Amino acid sequence: MQKSNPPQRNHKTKVVLVGGCFDILHYGHIYFLKKAKKLGDFLIVALESDENTRKLKGPKRPIHTQKQRAEMLESLRFVDKVIALPPMKSDADYERLVRQVNPNIIAITAGDTKNTHGVKTVVIPKIKTPSTTQIAKLLKIE
Repeated sequence: MQKSNPPQRNHKTKVVLVGGCFDILHYGHIYFLKKAKKLGDFLIVALESDENTRKLKGPKRPIHTQKQRAEMLESLRFVDKVIALPPMKSDADYERLVRQVNPNIIAITAGDTKNTHGVKTVVIPKIKTPSTTQIAKLLKIE
């Protein structure tokens, strides 16, 4: 589930890593991903598994499977690669991913408490827009 491989790493190439569920893609997601892409040259999205999404968001989620969510993200021109994560059991699993990807920057949203494992972190402010959970409730999916 990837569009392209990271460019050859050199002192000029900046890889940005973001993570999330991205269940019902909405404007807040687009805003966040565009801002994250502007921080570097190559944007990688670590996409939560269906199992972890269920743990994080509740038993009726995800609405779209990980494969469907990956395909939606891959269709965005500013997303360079999507990594479909296996079910992550611990913070050590995320630390291994970060070491493997070796990003220059990890972009997170305000309020995200994930440990970024010593990598430079940039907080992208949330904007006022309905969340996936609010949209799911509005559509009576939840």
